[in-house]
Amino acid sequence: MVSRAVINFREASVIKIDADSNMKILITGGAGFVGSHLADEMIGRGNDVTVIDDLSTGRYSNIEHLEGRDHFRLIIDTVLNQRLMEELIRESDRVFHMASAVGVRLIMEQPVKTIETIFHGTDAILKFCSRFRKRVLIPSTSEVYGKGTSVPFKEEDDLLTGATDKHRWAYACAKTLDEFLALAHWKETRLPVVVVRLFNTVGPRQTGQYGMVVPRFVEAAVNGEPIEVHGDGTQSRCFGHVSDIVSALGPLLEKSECFGQVINLGNDEEVSIIELANRAISLTGSKSTIKFVPYSDAYGEGFEDMQRRVPSLEKARRLIGYKPTRTLDDIINDVSREFRPSAGSTTA
Repeated sequence: MVSRAVINFREASVIKIDADSNMKILITGGAGFVGSHLADEMIGRGNDVTVIDDLSTGRYSNIEHLEGRDHFRLIIDTVLNQRLMEELIRESDRVFHMASAVGVRLIMEQPVKTIETIFHGTDAILKFCSRFRKRVLIPSTSEVYGKGTSVPFKEEDDLLTGATDKHRWAYACAKTLDEFLALAHWKETRLPVVVVRLFNTVGPRQTGQYGMVVPRFVEAAVNGEPIEVHGDGTQSRCFGHVSDIVSALGPLLEKSECFGQVINLGNDEEVSIIELANRAISLTGSKSTIKFVPYSDAYGEGFEDMQRRVPSLEKARRLIGYKPTRTLDDIINDVSREFRPSAGSTTA
């Protein structure tokens, strides 16, 4: 049950925050995995935080602990409500547009929703940020690198995705369009916008519901269930802890050299998926077995995957001194605590 502090904007006007905080921060999708951690980060820095989320993929439990605080406000609504977004952006100092469709499974099952949610939401956010001259951060994804093979991936690399009849690439293409639109606003009006390509980001509160591999593996390991590895497991990824990621997002909007830039964020510790499964088993003390599942069984015929996904973090290091502090073992241990009985009512 959502508490009375929650506002449904269709029935009420925006409540003005009257506080002695540093800045007014707007986080779209702030009840989601990354967005909720960003809300924690921004409140910890003494800011007033407004979260808007329709709870379609975000969860109230992710931000429930913030309810009742003087510097926090939750609005349950969609970013496609343009009247609402215009007023919220007008009153904000910084905008973090974290709302998006998430997860390979959701993208494969609902490609229309994926494309419409991503593009129309970003279009509205950028339009109002441009009108009111607000600093805005637009998250993109390592998915835009597509079938590229030149690792580590650098921001200026050419992008190569699959055919348009492969729905797996809908997310990457929609996010690429977001990038083009954001950079067009920078080029035409010098909108202070930063585009961040997030590589695989994991940690507490992330759910395996939409195919997220780390929570899915760890939950299976904790429960002693078979761990399903899609494909042959030789594909590799780099997993960044959400705390490392959100600690970098604020500084990116405070440095003018970042405006009009595309910047990779993540971790460059590469691991194969089969090794990840074995690491999850080892660190949780599990007796789980590994079960290989063909991509066609997991996602349907014609699914295409990226063999390697490794970021170059040089640009982020140069601009804001970014350096990940959490290892993959740290991540697995943090996530495993969410699935153990001692975690109580905490959810992933």
